[in-house]
Amino acid sequence: MFYLLPLGHADFAHSRRLWLGLTFILFPLGLLLYGVNDLADAEADQLNPRKGTYMFGSRGAPEQLAALKWQIVVAQLPFFAAFYWLTGPRILWWYAILLMAVGIYNAPRFGWKGNPPFDVAIQASYLLVFVLSSWLNNAPQLPWQTFLFGALFAMHSHVFGEVMDIEPDRLSGRRTTGTLIGRVPAKLLIAAFLASEAVLVRFYFHDGIVTGFLALGVLWFVLDATLLWRNRAYSPKEMRLFLWGWNIAAVLGIFWNWAQSALTHLHPMRLL
Repeated sequence: MFYLLPLGHADFAHSRRLWLGLTFILFPLGLLLYGVNDLADAEADQLNPRKGTYMFGSRGAPEQLAALKWQIVVAQLPFFAAFYWLTGPRILWWYAILLMAVGIYNAPRFGWKGNPPFDVAIQASYLLVFVLSSWLNNAPQLPWQTFLFGALFAMHSHVFGEVMDIEPDRLSGRRTTGTLIGRVPAKLLIAAFLASEAVLVRFYFHDGIVTGFLALGVLWFVLDATLLWRNRAYSPKEMRLFLWGWNIAAVLGIFWNWAQSALTHLHPMRLL
C-alpha cells in the first residue's frame, strides 16, 4: 500500500518500472526487514504462540537462519543494480538509511526494539517506501500530510503487534511500549493514532469514506480496551481472525479506489 500510494493513475499494465519496484517491496525488501528480525528474535520466537505459522511468521531452524543471512544479500543485489541504473547515486543514501534503521532496531542489547518509545517511533522508516516509489516511477513526492499519515499508520500497526505479543515479550525479557504501559493503555494509544489519522484524512484530503473507516477503528479499540477484551490476551484464533479482517479490508479498499479512479481524477491520497 505504501508503494502504491504515490502513483495515482499509474499505468499498471505497461509500466515495467512499477512492477520492478512492486516486486522488490513484496519480497526482497520484506526478506531484509523481516529476515533480520527473525535472526534477532530467534530465541524469543520460540516462546510466541502466534509464530511458526504462515500468517504470523516462521520459527526458523538453526540451519535455515544461518542460510538466511546470505539469502538476504543475494536477493538485494539485482534490485540494487537496477535501481542504481534507473535512479542514479541517490539510491545509495536510500539504502544507507534503510540499513541504518534495520540495524538500530535489531541491534543486540541496545537496539530500539527493546527501548520504548523508540520501538514505535522508528516505524516511521517505512516512509522510505514512499520515496523509492516516487523516484522509481518519476512521480512527485507526496505532501507532508501524507508522510505524517503514513508514519502514524506504521506506528499504530506496530503497537497492535506489540499488544498481541505482550506475554511472550515479557517471558523473553523484552521491553516494548506494550509491555511498559500495559495492554489497555496500548489499545487506547492505537485509538489515539487512528483518531489523528482520521483528522488528517478528513481535513486535508476530504475523504469521508476513509475517515469513516478510521473512526470505526477508533471506536473498536476504545470498546476493546474498556468493554470487550480489556486486559485479556487475544487467543491465536482471534488474532488470525483480526488479521484476515485487516487484509480483506485492505483488498476491498484497493478495489474501491480502483473503481473510483475509473470515474474521476483522484488525489494520490485516494489510493489509501
